[in-house]
Amino acid sequence: MFKKATAFVLFFISFTMFSQQLTVGSVEGKQQNFNTKITIDSLDFTGFELKIKVIDTFADLASIENIKNINKDFLKNGDFRFDIKNSEAIISYRGFAKTSTKKPLALFDLQSSPKKGFSEFIFQVTEATFYDGNQAIPIPKDKQKVKVTIIYAKPFFTSDKVVFGILMLLLGFVFYSEASKNATWKKFYKYIPALLICYLLPAILSSCGIISDHYSSAYLIASRFLLPAALILMTLSIDLKGVFNLGPKALIMFFTGTVGIIIGGPLAILLISIVSPETVGGAGPDAVWRGLSTLAGSWIGGGANQAAMLEIFEYSQDKYGAMVLVDIVVANLWMGILLFGIGKSKKIDEKLKADNSAIESLKERVSSFTDKIKRNPTLTELMIILALAFGGVSLAHFGAGMITDYLNQFDIVKNDDGALSFLGSSFFWMITIATAFGIMLSYTKAKNYEGAGASKIGSIFIYILVASIGMKMNLTEVWKNPGLIAVGLVWMSIHAGLLILVAKLIRAPYFFLAVGSQANVGGAASAPIVASAFHPSLTSVGVLLAVFGYVVGTYGAILCTILMQMASKVA
Repeated sequence: MFKKATAFVLFFISFTMFSQQLTVGSVEGKQQNFNTKITIDSLDFTGFELKIKVIDTFADLASIENIKNINKDFLKNGDFRFDIKNSEAIISYRGFAKTSTKKPLALFDLQSSPKKGFSEFIFQVTEATFYDGNQAIPIPKDKQKVKVTIIYAKPFFTSDKVVFGILMLLLGFVFYSEASKNATWKKFYKYIPALLICYLLPAILSSCGIISDHYSSAYLIASRFLLPAALILMTLSIDLKGVFNLGPKALIMFFTGTVGIIIGGPLAILLISIVSPETVGGAGPDAVWRGLSTLAGSWIGGGANQAAMLEIFEYSQDKYGAMVLVDIVVANLWMGILLFGIGKSKKIDEKLKADNSAIESLKERVSSFTDKIKRNPTLTELMIILALAFGGVSLAHFGAGMITDYLNQFDIVKNDDGALSFLGSSFFWMITIATAFGIMLSYTKAKNYEGAGASKIGSIFIYILVASIGMKMNLTEVWKNPGLIAVGLVWMSIHAGLLILVAKLIRAPYFFLAVGSQANVGGAASAPIVASAFHPSLTSVGVLLAVFGYVVGTYGAILCTILMQMASKVA
């Protein structure tokens, strides 16, 4: 009996010792003072002595300035002191009572001042000793977790008012030059679509540090206000029967894109492992296949599915930023290629021997209806168009809030790793409600406002969204992690190759290929952009396919991840 009791005590002590963890939290933000949270987990203590510093080699990046948000219990029940010298914080605490932790407990925040933008593990714990009475409990190095700090460099222009004006000037320049009779511009836009330039010019300015999406709310405003307004105005005169008459090819190409992502991940791992096995290696939470699961979630569904994969497969948070980078770079490059192809769609259709008669028929019917009711809009009509658009946006946000509040009561929706977690996304419901509202209006007299330019106003909103998305693309980031970028490019190439093969077999036009792909990879924010670039009447096709992406995203990503795990073992 004594031996069993002793064994149990030793087990309990060892369990407690090995589960202790001191964490220096992660930070992601602007170039301004930032707070880094310090936490301790699974430890009973009455006091501690900590020394935390900015690593000498990173002294030119940031400095520790103060201690903030000190745990209130420490101030009430003990003696808490700190001193800061040469960017090293010395913190001590002696309590009158024992503090017990079974989950991470916040001790205090380090307030630091950045000197420029960076992405580094800048902090080092030089001493970490806790006390239980007079007994010292040192926290070993392997139980000290220092997370990455990401500070985005301050661009030349930070004001939203200025940034929005710059984006509008860029759009104005593109439309002016496209309409110019100058031979050079005519030749240029013969090969390069104007929509692609609207996307690339903000990307160039962002890459040069002139503007930055991290300091601007342009994308947030465009995606949450202008996108749903555009969807309403572009579906105002929708010929729903004509959309359904497009046949099964749209769905076939969408699911082909999904399959391309599912098999593309494991194949990319196998191919890259031949050249660089360490790029697709790793073990435990750092295993690359776990990180790639978040790309599968993003490229089949969207942000909600991506978050679900991060929770389900528990990829290291410290390395997650690299996967986000791959997602942004590869997905945006692919979108640029699709936009470039729109200018060549007729030639591509000829090579695919595609039958696009149903698409042309729909475009002609909508154009014919528009020409029949076309008129110079009055101020009253323009105000009513905007009232319908933004009244619908208000309804969409209100409905999305109510639905998500209700559905988030259920664990299968509330938990990020739940199979139906996408139903807890207010963005998903906002897009769905806005589209449904536009379709409903198409069965009323409101559809006649198309003659007053409803879809043209919607197109303006879409182009502003395109410019704000372009601002998120930093072209210099491509070279920062070439190995993972290569995995992403190979993966996307397999996705594209399968789409081209199936399009050739079933004679699907480029429209279905581009929108089917973007409904997977880009989701509801960008699939309508690609669809509307062909014709405003086709916008709803992009939205409907993107909704399918949300539904199958988590399941498809899980299957893809299982295959990637198997491939990484073979590699």
